[in-house]
Amino acid sequence: MEECCSAKGEELQKLAVSQSRVLKITLFINLTMFFVEIIYGFLANSTALLADSLDMLGDAFVYGVSLYALGKGVRWAASVSLLKGTLMSLCGLVVVSEAFYRFLNPNLPNAQTMGMVAGVALLANVVCAILLLRHRNDDINMRSTWLCSRNDAIANIGIIIAAFAVSFFNSKYPDLIVGIVIAILVLRSSYSVLKDSLHSLRHNH
Repeated sequence: MEECCSAKGEELQKLAVSQSRVLKITLFINLTMFFVEIIYGFLANSTALLADSLDMLGDAFVYGVSLYALGKGVRWAASVSLLKGTLMSLCGLVVVSEAFYRFLNPNLPNAQTMGMVAGVALLANVVCAILLLRHRNDDINMRSTWLCSRNDAIANIGIIIAAFAVSFFNSKYPDLIVGIVIAILVLRSSYSVLKDSLHSLRHNH
């Protein structure tokens, strides 16, 4: 019995170490891409890039909090996940506000910069999603982090498409539409995370 408990303890410890390593890497990637996207988002006058930069910042916070929550039990993980869901909701609302502001702004986004930066961000998010893939079913905490990277990769593809559309139609609206879509993705994911978190908290008093 003691050997069984000891083996299980070692297995859990190895899992926590693996999760920690992955979260540290994804945290660094997301922080780096936040600075890249927010700088070029302003330079390119792109709602979609600015929206994605805020999403990256939210994800970086998510990964940092997830690191802190490792090994602290189901209830603690659910509480942290609840905080992450709330933050994701706030980021989504900020994106909507930014899109409305840009709608009133007549400036046309720089399509070439949009496409190049979104391509780099897509590569970064694909790397994060692959790293998190094997841990997505470990617990509610790791699943929410994987959802963040998966949604970001989808958003980046949208930004690349929008960049082509901005250039082809010479219009700001493809950029605005993708910015709104990113906001919807973030808000839908936040709803899923909040729902799972509240369910976990109710069943782990």
